[in-house]
Amino acid sequence: MTASPEPRITGYHAHIYFDASTLAQAQALCEEAARRFTLSMGRVHQRPVGPHPDWSCQLAFEPAVFGGLIPWLALHRAGLVVFIHPLSGDDLQDHRDHAIWMGAVRPLKLSIFSSESETASQE
Repeated sequence: MTASPEPRITGYHAHIYFDASTLAQAQALCEEAARRFTLSMGRVHQRPVGPHPDWSCQLAFEPAVFGGLIPWLALHRAGLVVFIHPLSGDDLQDHRDHAIWMGAVRPLKLSIFSSESETASQE
C-alpha cells in the first residue's frame, strides 16, 4: 500500500474582516502589509464575497512570507478578525480544516466548495 502524498502548500491567503466602523482601519492595515511584505493586496470588499460572511480584504502571499507576515498581523490587527488559509489545491479543506484564525471564528459559507474528499466521505 502506497501512502498518499503530503499536500503541497503553494501559497496562503489572509482575509482581513471588517465592517463600516473599521473600514479605514482595515484598509490601512492591508496597505501597510503590502508596503512591508511581498504580497498581493486584493480589493477592499464592502460586502461579503465567496465563503466570507463579512466585508474583507485579501492578502495573497508565498509560503516564504508567512513567518514574517503572520506575527506582524498578530501584533497590528488591533482587534480585527484575520482568517488565514493555505492554498493546497483543496479549497474545502483549506478553508475548513487548515484554517488559522486571529480573533473570533466566523461561520464560513463552505457550501460553495465541492471537493472529492467531501464526496468520498459521503459514500
